[in-house]
Amino acid sequence: MKLSKRGQVLALSLLSASVIGQFAVASSHREAPFIAGSPKVDGTDFYMFRSYEEGRGDFVTLIANYQPLQDSYGGPNYFTMDPTALYEIHIDNDGDAVEDLTFQFEFNNAYGQANLSGLIRDGGIDTGAGSDVQVPLAAFGPADVVGGQTGLLNVVETYTVNVVSGDRRTGSSSAVTESGGSSSTFTKPVDNIGALTIPDYNAYANQFIYEVAVPGCATPGRLFVGQRREGFVVNLGEIFDQVNLNPLGARDSRRNTIDDKNVTSLALEVPASCLTSGDDTVVGGWTTASKRQGRVLNPSPAGPTDNASGKGPSVELGAWTQVSRLGSPLVNEVVIGITDKDKFNASEPKDDVANFATYVLFPTLPTIVEVLFGVPAPMPEGGRTDLLAAFVTGLTTGPNDTPANFKFTSPANLTTPGEMLRLNTAIGTVVPGASGYSDLGFLGCDLAGFPNGRRVTDDVVDIALTVAEGALLGVNGLQTCDLSGSSPVVANPGTVVNDGALPVTSDYLTVFPYLNTPFAGVATTNR
Repeated sequence: MKLSKRGQVLALSLLSASVIGQFAVASSHREAPFIAGSPKVDGTDFYMFRSYEEGRGDFVTLIANYQPLQDSYGGPNYFTMDPTALYEIHIDNDGDAVEDLTFQFEFNNAYGQANLSGLIRDGGIDTGAGSDVQVPLAAFGPADVVGGQTGLLNVVETYTVNVVSGDRRTGSSSAVTESGGSSSTFTKPVDNIGALTIPDYNAYANQFIYEVAVPGCATPGRLFVGQRREGFVVNLGEIFDQVNLNPLGARDSRRNTIDDKNVTSLALEVPASCLTSGDDTVVGGWTTASKRQGRVLNPSPAGPTDNASGKGPSVELGAWTQVSRLGSPLVNEVVIGITDKDKFNASEPKDDVANFATYVLFPTLPTIVEVLFGVPAPMPEGGRTDLLAAFVTGLTTGPNDTPANFKFTSPANLTTPGEMLRLNTAIGTVVPGASGYSDLGFLGCDLAGFPNGRRVTDDVVDIALTVAEGALLGVNGLQTCDLSGSSPVVANPGTVVNDGALPVTSDYLTVFPYLNTPFAGVATTNR
């Protein structure tokens, strides 16, 4: 049977949504076939915003999240970072879609490091065997018995951070060090195993917020790497069930289906002046993860990390190869076609126009929505240049194109378009929940929010859906911000395409590292 054009589009939409549903989970969680099988290097969300902690307005906070959908009870190994991977945050500050600064994170996981006089020594217990017998747990012994803030740790994660100026592989590299000292090795707190092991996880984790000397910066920054409560908000099931809800209904009509998950955050706060170049106040940022090209499995491993001598589970060698990439949220999920998702994760912004322009200028999502709900898919002559501006070049004006010289998120001297998260560091901070704040960011006339960078509380799903349906084009009667007058005014308030799940500001911190204390595997000390 030959399908009509409408029938063909409907069949295509059903097939596309089905395939996306297999691989795309949340902002960038398991969004591509390859990365779905490599959670330790799966970048889930990237945040970049002017710090809104009191007294920190001259700083920019960068947060790269990895390891999606962590259940707090995920023992016994929990969610260590990959010591054979390279995690990076890249900054472009001259508009050429090439990194000018890169913050490189590398991890080392040490096992069997426990040390306590008496029965427990070096990760083992004297059980009468004549020598210590290794325990199978990452931590053991209640904190009150061991006499510290945690039970005895049998796995200790440390990491280093280097700043590379220029090309990420050939540029000049210098180590981030602890402020006032020379140590360049930092410790990641163990994940929130439970209240018996770690009675006060918040106090414990806060010990690992470091004040750091960042090469090239006269003022110290701050650094934290550790497990956090998942900050992304989405009504996941119904969205990927053919948008099985009223997308113009109440924005708080549904539950955030991942509100019980944790994630691992790489958080760095640096002076804004250390990121910008010259008079341009706009910077672009994205995060990547890379693995070695080659891997040889050892059929007789002797230890988890003894790769140097070839005795570990595997030997990883060769050049670094990028396997994950994330700038603006939702791009690889609902814009890039299924056959190019792995290609996008391996690509760099400078090549985006050649590789992926069609997906942005002629997106499939509005067509799917048209079939499902009868809402006309916006398609101006020449394609969706509004989406190109929002996600690739940065926005230069408001929706009414006035004032003409308003530079929002576009670099002053853009030479090469490329998809990334862009932040205008000259725009002041707005504290979530305070006057002037909107979780719709720009669409709610809060210019400190997405797509001007991304705060942890920004409802990027609703923003992206509303923009995709034509908010910046002034069609379909959708909410946007009118900048044509002396002050911003919300146009068509309340008409927002949404998933029904709304961020709650009290679920987040208003201090670094902004994402809240992770859920504990066990919330009580009762046995």
